[in-house]
Amino acid sequence: MSRWSRATALILTLTLAACSQTGGLDARDRASPFAPTLDPGGEAVDGLTVGHRLMDAGQHELALDAYLRAAGEQGLTGEVLTALGSANLALGRLNQSERLLRQAVEMDPDWPEAWNNLGVTLMERGQTAEASQIFRKAYALDNGESDAIRDNLRLALAKMENSLYDEAAEQDFQIVRRGGGSYLIRSKSALDV
Repeated sequence: MSRWSRATALILTLTLAACSQTGGLDARDRASPFAPTLDPGGEAVDGLTVGHRLMDAGQHELALDAYLRAAGEQGLTGEVLTALGSANLALGRLNQSERLLRQAVEMDPDWPEAWNNLGVTLMERGQTAEASQIFRKAYALDNGESDAIRDNLRLALAKMENSLYDEAAEQDFQIVRRGGGSYLIRSKSALDV
């Protein structure tokens, strides 16, 4: 038997061994050459949960897709609008982000995370005065419990007070979401350093 035939026989043997009945598929799935089908009785994971996980992983475009799926399932709630706005902010789409976050705070005016994320968007657009007022509102609604909102307010006030603000200085504004996760947004000048 040639070396080529032995190698082919070994690969075939290993492939067949891998297909043996030690796997977790039931009998009807083993008979099919195709991947197992979806369980129609299974539960899908909520689009917001998937989106939040993708945002944590830095997959902002995929998170936006998950948030759009959540919008289709749940409608445009304040939480969905905030998630969509935050994903657009992370992607650098500031106009879309601002529009969505303004809708979110109009729909749910007592939600500090939405106000905070709107403030971050405004800071990124260079609208420091309005952003500082929005951070104040978010901080008041949150009763000062969020370090991220407090830090954002502090940075916005420092930028307003210092008219000769060093644009090359590192600026770290954080977007936050319901559930305790936070995302770090760095200004373009901080990324250039």
